[in-house]
Amino acid sequence: GAERVYFLTERRALRIPTPPPMRNHGNYVASICEVVRWLGAEAEALGVNVFTGFPVEALFVAQGAVRGVRTVATGLGRDGRPGPGYQPPTELSARVVALAEGTRGLLTQAWLTAQGVRSTNPQIYALGVKELWETRAPLDAVVHTMGWPLGGDVFGGSFLYPLDERLVALGLVVGLDAPDATLDVHGLLQRLKAHPLFAPLLEGGECVEWGAKTIPEGGYHSLPERLVGDGLLLLGDAAGFVDVPSLKGIHYAITSGILAARAIHSALKAGDTSAAGLAAYDQAVRASRIVKDLHARRNMRLAFRAGFVRGSARAALMELTGGALSGPPIRVAADAEVERRAAEAPAPPPGALRKVDAVYRSGNQTRDDIPPHLLGTEGLPPALEDLLDHLCPAGVYEATPGGLVVNAPNCVDCKATDVLGPRWLPREGGSGPNYRRM
Repeated sequence: GAERVYFLTERRALRIPTPPPMRNHGNYVASICEVVRWLGAEAEALGVNVFTGFPVEALFVAQGAVRGVRTVATGLGRDGRPGPGYQPPTELSARVVALAEGTRGLLTQAWLTAQGVRSTNPQIYALGVKELWETRAPLDAVVHTMGWPLGGDVFGGSFLYPLDERLVALGLVVGLDAPDATLDVHGLLQRLKAHPLFAPLLEGGECVEWGAKTIPEGGYHSLPERLVGDGLLLLGDAAGFVDVPSLKGIHYAITSGILAARAIHSALKAGDTSAAGLAAYDQAVRASRIVKDLHARRNMRLAFRAGFVRGSARAALMELTGGALSGPPIRVAADAEVERRAAEAPAPPPGALRKVDAVYRSGNQTRDDIPPHLLGTEGLPPALEDLLDHLCPAGVYEATPGGLVVNAPNCVDCKATDVLGPRWLPREGGSGPNYRRM
């Protein structure tokens, strides 16, 4: 199919040449949910035990080596005490644990901190909010946009993908280093839907599913200095394998899984699952297209910290020279350390999808009386409370004169506020969104 890229103003869409990293002619668009379900069935057919609905809260470590995991208890009341249907945590032993827990992985962060594993830059993130629409007319192209409704000092853009004859995915991804203290990605997506480029396609259609997640955007300079330890490997988003200029992450996650499987197989055959025994994985990743691609575009995303115009110019120069003129590493601070400026939040357009209705469309199945899983929400500065109120796409946080109100059951595990303030912990199995076609 066709592919089109536009630069948007509030009322107009200027078509621009498709940047080389974003050219996808001949590729396929697929639902990640459906791909994962298919892969799970294929794995089970080969004899793999797949235990869904058992979140993990901690690594089991013995003599400094990872030897398994501990699952989350279920059936706890709001006070943390066992209630009806209580099941205690389970410890699962393993000779190797492959952490493929996605963006802002709790266990990954704990392991990196405990092991003192460093990176040139801290990891930085974006928040993506996506809606699936059943439309009256089919979409004939893959569409990406940049510009409005984002300001010139905010990095991000939108996408519009055809998934079926009359099913499209529309989303907006925005860097969490945006200096706007009222950043509301969900609200910005609602404004985007009213743009003349999108409104005709959506008119008469229906939003049937909604979701949100964070994406690691630091690239090459945010990769951990090592990807293995005694009994452990890091894969996919957990390791930061996302190339922002080409909008590719799933590809690298799958590639890293293949490389990890080969290294684990060799280590088990050799009877050595130490860091040295698993080092072949680290070496294979560094020699693969994953790190080669990330290195070639190592400063592209970071260049946009200087603004859209200057960042675009520098990124174009880097792409034209195959990364040869990238220069030294561009140093950036963590998203939580970015200075935010006061701003007035724009009013939502008529008919905008409310956050509470968006959470319903995510299929959220969280009990109302689960124990708190968002830590550090008390005693926050008013400015941070206000930022969390606007930023959270699921309406978990409400800044009130009496303090921050936390609607924890609304959480869809996007990890956005985990980047900037309160810490996120996994909940009991079955909690959170139940995406069907995202």
